[in-house]
Amino acid sequence: MSVTDVLATTLADSLNKKFKDNKVAYFLDGTDSTPTDIKDFISTGSSMLDLAISNRPDGGIAVGRITEINGLESSGKSLLGAHILAETQKKGGVAVYIDTETSVSQEFMEVIGIDMSKMLYLHLETVEDIFEAIVEIVTKVRESDKDRLVTIMVDSLAAATTKVELEADFDKDGWATAKAIIISKAMRKITQMIGRQKVALVFTNQLRQKLGVMFGDPWTTSGGKALPFHASTRIRLKNMGQIKDTAKNVLGMKCRAQIVKNRLGPPLRHADYDMYFDRGIDNYGAWLTVLKEHKLVKSGGAWYTLTDQDGKDHKFLSKDWEDLITKNDELREYVYQIICDKVILKYKEKLGIDDVEFTDEVLGD
Repeated sequence: MSVTDVLATTLADSLNKKFKDNKVAYFLDGTDSTPTDIKDFISTGSSMLDLAISNRPDGGIAVGRITEINGLESSGKSLLGAHILAETQKKGGVAVYIDTETSVSQEFMEVIGIDMSKMLYLHLETVEDIFEAIVEIVTKVRESDKDRLVTIMVDSLAAATTKVELEADFDKDGWATAKAIIISKAMRKITQMIGRQKVALVFTNQLRQKLGVMFGDPWTTSGGKALPFHASTRIRLKNMGQIKDTAKNVLGMKCRAQIVKNRLGPPLRHADYDMYFDRGIDNYGAWLTVLKEHKLVKSGGAWYTLTDQDGKDHKFLSKDWEDLITKNDELREYVYQIICDKVILKYKEKLGIDDVEFTDEVLGD
């Protein structure tokens, strides 16, 4: 062990003795489990969005982190959050829905896979009550079952008021900074709290337009900057168009999810998917889109041809794609693997001294 390593070890031991209630000093060599380690992921219901967020197979939003889903009205924020709650229940976790908009559709949430009899629903009005409820939930989880997965979704933070604002009249009362101050204080408390627990905290938020902005991003979110700073992942949703049948009836919409901030993987990536009003996100339809974009399937007229791992060709129409991929487990796993190979960003390997090529110019000759 070098002198530097001995000094670092001594410092770590000294700091951990000083803060004896908590271990604060670690060596990030894979031997210690730190609060920065992500223990689990929860799918968003869209495999392509999961890959865009986590940059790894079977990823999604991180457990122990804060995720913000923002967008304009009717962009699918609540729907995406509901899919996350459904995936939480599939993993045996507890789904908690904090509603500030009084707009929950039980019938639709059951369609996308949520067991309403097991989902904890809270109807709260103020940001103070929301964060007190979050702290209470996390505290009770810590006391009873630390290994139980819990996802708390707040829908939405923009619709929540404050206790002072709730008691006031409707006159303009100057700069409305109370909400931002309360959220900022709450974020400083709960970020570290959930980081050590198997708790995923999801906020939906509304976009506000910046007046007079001609260049750059014209959108911002309400409630100050605390949530954007503390969130590990920020997903911005955009309505890309309507999906209609032959009779021009609107069946759903095309959505784009832009990762505007990401501490789990590369930021500024995006994922496209279709959302139907009768069943939610069309996950496998996005798979076919990616296969076409990367020329992993051959197309001829309305027919597509996919060659599997054994060299066998599967010919199908787009309407038959979901049946083909869901009824053949081996084919589904193969297709998912080739999509991951194309979509996941591979980081460059660290160069050692033996890998560097020295030229005469570098050596000074």
